Amino acid sequence: MGLIGTVFSWLFGDGRNAIRETAEVFVENAEAASSRDAALRAAVLAQFAGEFDRPRRGLFDRAIDAINRLPRPALALGTLGLFVSAMVAPIWFAERMQGIALVPEPLWWLLGAIISFYFGARHQAKGQDFQRSIARTVARAPAVAGNLRALRALQPDDLAPLDAVDASAAPNPALADWRSGR
Repeated sequence: MGLIGTVFSWLFGDGRNAIRETAEVFVENAEAASSRDAALRAAVLAQFAGEFDRPRRGLFDRAIDAINRLPRPALALGTLGLFVSAMVAPIWFAERMQGIALVPEPLWWLLGAIISFYFGARHQAKGQDFQRSIARTVARAPAVAGNLRALRALQPDDLAPLDAVDASAAPNPALADWRSGR
């Protein structure tokens, strides 16, 4: 027995699995790879959530946000108001448009740049808020998966097929005998 043990320990190593270790040099261990991927995803999500997570906003921040929401509806409703005023009071509308015709072209370019930057910044801020909410939702996914696993563990899988006997089927004497012995 000593010689066989010595040969096996020489071939397979002392308490190690040399075949597995040699195979892992050429083929990646799927279980270890999955473990590393899960750890990497958890770390990325934690960093992402920490990067975009910020404390609740106060009254001042909410008030400024409400004021920032006014220009878009004001521009849209103002433009519709101009169309209505052109139909209702064309002379009044023409007088106002003559005043606008006196505005120099560089001022129009400046107005366009200001409006573009305003809406661009607003779009970026809303996009970042959306990304924060996505990060929070995805960060909760492992907890939800764990809860689902715990709920499924409470379900008795071994008795489900035996209790689900079709009522229209003919009685099974072997099953009835087995149930009486239970």
